[in-house]
Amino acid sequence: MKFPPPTLTTERLILRALQTSDAADLHVAFSDAKVCKYWSHAAHTSLAQSQNRVDENIAWAESLTWAITKGEGQPALGWVILFPGRNDGIAELGYILRRSAWGQGLVGEAAMAVVNYGFEVEGMRRIFADMDPDNIGSIRIAEKCGMTYEGRLKANWDTHIGVRDSLIYGRVELAD
Repeated sequence: MKFPPPTLTTERLILRALQTSDAADLHVAFSDAKVCKYWSHAAHTSLAQSQNRVDENIAWAESLTWAITKGEGQPALGWVILFPGRNDGIAELGYILRRSAWGQGLVGEAAMAVVNYGFEVEGMRRIFADMDPDNIGSIRIAEKCGMTYEGRLKANWDTHIGVRDSLIYGRVELAD
């Protein structure tokens, strides 16, 4: 995958490469217990934790992380990430969005742009998402991105809310 990721533009959003200066904006999401309920970790209790998370993602050259913004110079409302699977041509999709931006279709719009980029530019053959069975919002986003339910992994995550199953949603596009 190309690093850093190129800027992607949708009808309402500019998705740009994640920057270290986005940590304070993303801390709004990372420190919100409701936003992080189904993440593999609890809500952050300090800006330093969020800064570390942002810096780790920037340093992880195998992944592509975009900040979700409403325009040039606007704060990061969340992020969308494609990170490599165990084989070339496969990537996992992840996303987070601050609660004040929920219900507007923004993360779905951003995720769709990233999925399209993955298939059309990066030549991915499979993009998948791993989510908690109770995370209805995340399931809807995966479905909006053309992903279908592939299966359930029992007791797949040991999280701050206990041992949880994973639902796997995926989309495959094979070259002709």
